[in-house]
Amino acid sequence: MTKADIVEGVYERLGGFSKKEAAAIVETILDVVKDALVAGEKVKISSFGSFTVRAKRQRMGRNPKTGRPLQISARKVLTFKPSQVLRSILNS
Repeated sequence: MTKADIVEGVYERLGGFSKKEAAAIVETILDVVKDALVAGEKVKISSFGSFTVRAKRQRMGRNPKTGRPLQISARKVLTFKPSQVLRSILNS
């Protein structure tokens, strides 16, 4: 599913908005979520799940092509944990 598919779904389900307005709504929601994640906040969406940003330490890795060891730099990763409601819907 792409952002355009989400915009189309919002447009069809809410009805009272134009496609341009539906696109603006989706874009605004995504911007709010992005800003919260960049600020280090946890984003919880009821009945869907939660997004968190975790810090990974610097570590040693291996180049799979050559087998030589290399340093993997510290970085932040985004994790998603589905809610119990979403898990039960997926596994029903």
